[in-house]
Amino acid sequence: MSSRQREWPRQWLMTDERLGDRLWEAIERLPAGSGIVFRHYAMERGERASLAADVAQLCRTRGLTLAVAHDEELASSLEADLVHNPAQGATDRPFSRSVHSLDEAKAAQSKGAALVFVSPVFETRSHPGRTPLGINLAKQIAEAAAAPAIALGGMNAWNFALLERESFYGWAGIDAWLGDAVRT
Repeated sequence: MSSRQREWPRQWLMTDERLGDRLWEAIERLPAGSGIVFRHYAMERGERASLAADVAQLCRTRGLTLAVAHDEELASSLEADLVHNPAQGATDRPFSRSVHSLDEAKAAQSKGAALVFVSPVFETRSHPGRTPLGINLAKQIAEAAAAPAIALGGMNAWNFALLERESFYGWAGIDAWLGDAVRT
């Protein structure tokens, strides 16, 4: 089975510095078989690698899928399952892409992305003021990518129920895994 045909998790945590120490709480709330996209872009390289190693260990212990954003070398050293938005564009590892438009979805499809994160579907605290795609456009983008599509942006289990039959494979969030997200 190719990396594009692999069974990927349907629920994902997108990490970032904003989580602070609540990162561990969010990871603890993930159901078995979920995934983590480790981002933490603003951290110094060594500190980021150290934190990523701790997250990778938890992933192995709990049976979670790990994607490391931008850094193929770090992803390789941690034996991550995916590189998310690889910085160099081309990678030998399975990779995922963030897509925000039909053009980006088509580009992800042509490059062979194993998974796409379509965003922002709904309003989100991560990107205040950004106009959400809405269900119809998000669905078109998901279909254009021709890969399992993960809904992102204002997502939680409640909102995903609105999308489950709309060409989406799964969903990702940040606040949803903290237990204090508001239903939209």
